[in-house]
Amino acid sequence: MNNARRSLDLLNYQPYDRLPIVHFGYWGETLRKWVQEGHLPAKDGEFNYYAAMETASSLLGFDFEWYPVYSPNTFLDPMFKPETLQTLPDGSTHFRNAEGVVVLQAPDAGSIPAEIEHLLTDRASWEEHYKPRLQWSANRLGQLPDMSKIDAPLGFHCGSLLGKLRDVLGVVGMSYLMIDDEPLFDEMLQTVGDLCLQSTRAVLATGARFDYAHFWEDICFKNGPLINPDMFAEKIGPLYKTITDEVRKHGIGIVSLDCDGLIDDLIPTWFDNGVNTMFPIEVGTWDASIAPWRAQYGKELRGVGGMNKNVFAQDRAAVDAEIERLKPLIALGGYIPCPDHRIPPTAQWDLVRYYTDQLRAAKI
Repeated sequence: MNNARRSLDLLNYQPYDRLPIVHFGYWGETLRKWVQEGHLPAKDGEFNYYAAMETASSLLGFDFEWYPVYSPNTFLDPMFKPETLQTLPDGSTHFRNAEGVVVLQAPDAGSIPAEIEHLLTDRASWEEHYKPRLQWSANRLGQLPDMSKIDAPLGFHCGSLLGKLRDVLGVVGMSYLMIDDEPLFDEMLQTVGDLCLQSTRAVLATGARFDYAHFWEDICFKNGPLINPDMFAEKIGPLYKTITDEVRKHGIGIVSLDCDGLIDDLIPTWFDNGVNTMFPIEVGTWDASIAPWRAQYGKELRGVGGMNKNVFAQDRAAVDAEIERLKPLIALGGYIPCPDHRIPPTAQWDLVRYYTDQLRAAKI
């Protein structure tokens, strides 16, 4: 049984031969550290993130990374030309990124850069700089990968209905806009929604086989959503429904969504509009788990994630305890454990390898 088959059987409550051992990538700093420690080779002294990730995954005993393998362009086309606007005395820069947002980039910073200025602020900037970049064209599809060589569930990215708009507006700008100019906010949502729907239809029309469809949002933080849940349900729920209906016409039953943070208040909208698999279920400081969601929504609600990656910085006892915590969740069915975000630089190589060995030996 290959990884795609066992993963889909597990998520659909069918018999499967063994639990797939999956991850969600690594910080670049993590892989560089492991190169320095001698766990990973550095070809000709150069560091290549994707080559290092592939080698690390194999040596550590993971089966595959859970994430779509095909992502058409469902946002800005063309992107803005990145440019440095100002260099500060400490070496940091004010940098306009490919989405038109000016950010503060500090030397060697590993975290998300601070936002300084947003180009998208009103109808004039929307119509001049952004709306023309959010129109459908066939060149957004790009090249389909050779999926016959991929031993993993084959997913495709349907897009983002709010998260990318949040990126270009900023949380504060988005919050003001939806109140100060609701018609403009609605137009933005509809424009993005139409683009994602057209992209989805075009992907499915190629005849390529996909095991699941996927959305990205990242519109929650540790205390909850960055948008009023009632407004999210009213304005964005129907946009999801048009896309997930299209997906299911083509026989794709698993529709997953990537949103960090405390997502509980938005799950009803996603679930009611065709999204049935939550990811990455961040344990965080709020102890996210599939268990209460399953109790509330039933077996139709699936999940991937929910493994506390922080145990990789501790010891074997902590890893053992985490696996014991996961066992009853796995027993619920329809759930694949996965480190709840990219594996950080605090992770110890030997503990990650111990985790995969122990999880595989558990024969869950």
